[in-house]
Amino acid sequence: MTPHAKAQWQIHFCVLLWGFTAILGKLITLRALPLVWWRMLGVTTALLCVPRVWRGLRTLSIRLTAIYAGIGVIVALHWLTFYGAVKLANASVAATCIALAPVFLALIEPWIARRAFDVRELLLAAAVVPGVALVVGGVPADMRAGIAVGALSALFVACFGALNKRMVEHADPLTVTCLELGAGAVFLTVIAPLLPHTGAAYQLPDAHDAALLLALALACTLLPFALALAALRKLTAFYVQLATNLEPVYAIVLAILLLGEQHQLDAWFYLGVIVILGAVFAQPLIVRRAQSAVSPDMLGAAESGANE
Repeated sequence: MTPHAKAQWQIHFCVLLWGFTAILGKLITLRALPLVWWRMLGVTTALLCVPRVWRGLRTLSIRLTAIYAGIGVIVALHWLTFYGAVKLANASVAATCIALAPVFLALIEPWIARRAFDVRELLLAAAVVPGVALVVGGVPADMRAGIAVGALSALFVACFGALNKRMVEHADPLTVTCLELGAGAVFLTVIAPLLPHTGAAYQLPDAHDAALLLALALACTLLPFALALAALRKLTAFYVQLATNLEPVYAIVLAILLLGEQHQLDAWFYLGVIVILGAVFAQPLIVRRAQSAVSPDMLGAAESGANE
């Protein structure tokens, strides 16, 4: 197998692992807030065992530390709303909502990157609206709150994706990931008493949830990040974007196979998914930049292909 082919298999394996995050979120019985808190704490603890991370933390300026900590708060809000959507609806609905992230990114990134809006990207944003309408009409009424929360999660993905893309070259990716997720865990600890009916951030999981949380933190976060770092050196930004756009597809297929969610949703939902994914896949095809460089994304984007 050639190095390029190996890298292609690696990135698709990473996307598949990210697709499991929604499935694990449904299987874990903890509420969204303690689930996210334990995930962030687990990844942060693992990264603090890496000497390279400590060296990076010592060299960060106060300004950069504050910026990355702020991005970590947005990451925490994204994961909190993503798993909130899983709990309020199901894994398929949450994954579909995350497919909206590139649409929000088309609107947010020009402002953050201080560049002109691309009309083609705005047209793609409009193209996804009929798909969203079909998805809303294809889910039971009691799941529609999950769609609203999931759309908010996609907005947070676009925000931290654009910010990470702008700041990625200012520090070591592992160090930044540790700082962001650690700051996110601290943020959730502070706000937990202020959020009614969310459960304490420090709620202890039982053996079942602990095993799934370990898989979520290590197998679906740290492992794909390590593999992606190697694969990104061999692949173009265009190919990586197309591959990561498959994450909602993998998540929905896994939800059907493992959770039987096709019985909860009708044909209109899946037609809406096709329309949304069509717009998402059209974006890199239309605005492709053949020589664009790939920068390793932060772990906070683990279940999203939004920060291309």
